Amino acid sequence: MGHIVGERVVLREYRREDLPYMRVWVNDERITGHLSHIFLPPQTAQMTENFLERILSGQYSEYHFVIADKETLGYIGQIDLINVHAINRTAEMGVVIGSADMQNRGIGTEAVTLLLRFAFLRANLNRIDLWVNAGNARAIRCYEKCGFVREGVRRQCHFENGAFTDIVLMGALKNGWTETRFRDA
Repeated sequence: MGHIVGERVVLREYRREDLPYMRVWVNDERITGHLSHIFLPPQTAQMTENFLERILSGQYSEYHFVIADKETLGYIGQIDLINVHAINRTAEMGVVIGSADMQNRGIGTEAVTLLLRFAFLRANLNRIDLWVNAGNARAIRCYEKCGFVREGVRRQCHFENGAFTDIVLMGALKNGWTETRFRDA
């Protein structure tokens, strides 16, 4: 599969040389603070290598992309569709911008938009889910801008910084997305 090209970013395949860039953020609480509890314990180099090797093996029916700079193809972050269900044509999305100074620049919005275009128009998925910390207003705004709708709340199911927080379920549907977004895609 070729690269998925946007205005400023490209969604591309993972490469072994991405490992040092991944290692920069996996233990940075500014980045991982709102992510799943996978990142609660310190991430060893071996854990990150195992994750990368699993993706590079290509043996899973998931979609994994690096968010890369359009000019240099340098690693910015990653965006994935996991738990892909072929019969229901559903998947869950995860995304991370791997550097605090690259956040708040619209990169996440562009990457999510490119991924949804791929998911709905190329992978023929019908629904994309995501779970987001209710306190992560910046991410929720990004997802809503991209066409996700708030669908529910799991109350106090995430423990963060000494307190229980809510998690918001958001979903994007192919028919709702294609009717309102990027008709010329």
